[in-house]
Amino acid sequence: MPHPAPHPVRLADEITHQLGQLADHLSQLPAAQALQVIARVLDPDTGVLSGVTHLVATGSVFAKNQAERGTLPAEVWLALGRAANELHTIGCDLDEHTDTLTAATRPVNTNPVPSPAAAPLVVRRHR
Repeated sequence: MPHPAPHPVRLADEITHQLGQLADHLSQLPAAQALQVIARVLDPDTGVLSGVTHLVATGSVFAKNQAERGTLPAEVWLALGRAANELHTIGCDLDEHTDTLTAATRPVNTNPVPSPAAAPLVVRRHR
């Protein structure tokens, strides 16, 4: 039976290259477009993060089978499993913010609205 992807290593290299290009473009995009890209990347159903999580989880299943056969150390399987779990947790943490990112990309009404004020990122202690 032929492989479903004739050149999987080349495919992985191309995806890695394209992710690098996307990161480079992201820093150059106007804010609205950058938010669209980030929201798309973080989309819990079809985003890049969920795709990478699925890929690592699939790699973990493969590594488990190989570890059971003795061709890979069990540590490899465990590390991939932990990585898949961590990526899933990160995705869940970010999922609560994807609605905000998506909403920020929608056009708003044309009524003039004052610009949002910058919020301090550091809370100062009072003595």
